[in-house]
Amino acid sequence: MKKIILGAITLFLLTSCNGKKPKIDPFESLTNLVDSASAETDSTAIDSVEETPKATKADETFDDFIYSFASNKKMQQQRIHFPLTFINGNSTSKIEKRFWKTDHLFTRQDYYTMLFDKEGDMDLMTTTSLKSAQFEWYYMKTKKIKKYNFNREKGAWILNSIVISDIKNDENENFIEFFHKFATDSIFQRSRTREPLTFVTTDPDDDFSILETTMEVNQWFAFAPRLPKEKFSNINYGQSNSESSNTKILTLKGLGNGFSNTLYFKRQGKFWEFYKFEDLSN
Repeated sequence: MKKIILGAITLFLLTSCNGKKPKIDPFESLTNLVDSASAETDSTAIDSVEETPKATKADETFDDFIYSFASNKKMQQQRIHFPLTFINGNSTSKIEKRFWKTDHLFTRQDYYTMLFDKEGDMDLMTTTSLKSAQFEWYYMKTKKIKKYNFNREKGAWILNSIVISDIKNDENENFIEFFHKFATDSIFQRSRTREPLTFVTTDPDDDFSILETTMEVNQWFAFAPRLPKEKFSNINYGQSNSESSNTKILTLKGLGNGFSNTLYFKRQGKFWEFYKFEDLSN
């Protein structure tokens, strides 16, 4: 036993004399800190990737997306570029995420509306190649327009800014001013409705057939939908909506109830006239 102890002591002394030390990495603690930081960075990167919006089936058409955006609080938070740019006239500010309140847009109404200059632009509703689009509120009484500007980023729709501006005046009768009076004043509405009024609807005996006929003004008031009186929505897919256009089409679409009405207007000289009504509800 003594021999073993003496041998161990001897070996230790020899090792010390030869200057040999146990293999210790002098940067071990620093390396551990770097590795730890790297691990945290990797973890943060993973979290960041997870938080980055990924395109879903709802992103295929802007119509599908905007409904999901307005009705899903979590998705809405993920699809806004914070801090969000907010422009009101000449004033610009930023909205931080913690101050954002869920905006339900049109989903608290029975229907939403869309405005077009011509029928050909209505095909844009189903296109899947859009890179930008806007949801808009037209405030008829105050003559303001509020635009939510969306861009497609890596296939996912993102809200980048909100802009409030004045509705431009027209040297002729402004359509927004006209429609406000048309929707709120039945006497004015009667005076601006063509008689007979062109009426398009589905064939009651064949849902796949469309009938085109006419109706008297009194019949229009019997069939007329409830029109927006203070504000109406619009989804801009890229259509022009020019103040100088001599035709306007206002489409009213129900939310999951099959309601579908379209009103056609034409400028006669300086004044607007309602000349065609389409009811394709099912």
